[in-house]
Amino acid sequence: MTSGSATSAAPSETAREKLIVALDFPNVAAAEALVWQLGDAVSFYKIGLELTISGGLDLASDLISAGKKVFLDLKLHDIDHTVERATAAAAARGVTLLTVHAYPQTLAAAARGAKGSELKVLGVTVLTSYDDADLAAAGYGSGVGETVRLRARQAREAGIAGVICAPTDAATVRSILGPDGLVVTPGVRPSGSEVGDQKRIATPAAAIAAGADKIVVGRPIIAAPDPVAAAQAILKEISGA
Repeated sequence: MTSGSATSAAPSETAREKLIVALDFPNVAAAEALVWQLGDAVSFYKIGLELTISGGLDLASDLISAGKKVFLDLKLHDIDHTVERATAAAAARGVTLLTVHAYPQTLAAAARGAKGSELKVLGVTVLTSYDDADLAAAGYGSGVGETVRLRARQAREAGIAGVICAPTDAATVRSILGPDGLVVTPGVRPSGSEVGDQKRIATPAAAIAAGADKIVVGRPIIAAPDPVAAAQAILKEISGA
């Protein structure tokens, strides 16, 4: 796969490393079209469940071959053996980031699967579409804040790279993981953007200021009339954070 080139000046490499664009599309053709359109403005892409089922693993390989980085957002949670082998398979593909649910056994299995590779495993704390009421309805005895803190500690103890959490939780997670832990935040919305199904959100600048190393942005870029301009505006905000 090759990509087009954005019309404006290229963003700084530091800002580009911090922005992950979510390829939340139903098919590979639509995702490839966006990657082509964004060109050199974006270097890091997230492939989630929908696109993975629709051919996203081959797309991941194409992106990696083209010099892009890939975040495989699969939120693995299964028996230890399965998680370990799936993580090892992701590492063999050259994926940069992989998510697993932050349960101790799952975290430990993923850590074993990633051992000796460049793959960085992220533990899922609490989904950005959940709030205290959602956790209570699912049978949890603690709210979002306490659950996030627990899972961040468990991720640190398992020895994985870091966690993925809402931007509103980034400062708390950073205080637990320390300066070397990787903090990635979805649920990022530029000022004035539609919130959609997200409940715990922040702007790009606020997420970075709170301690996020990388932010994941989907709809504000992929649904924008001019995705290149939308991405470059976010990159500019990241640079100024």
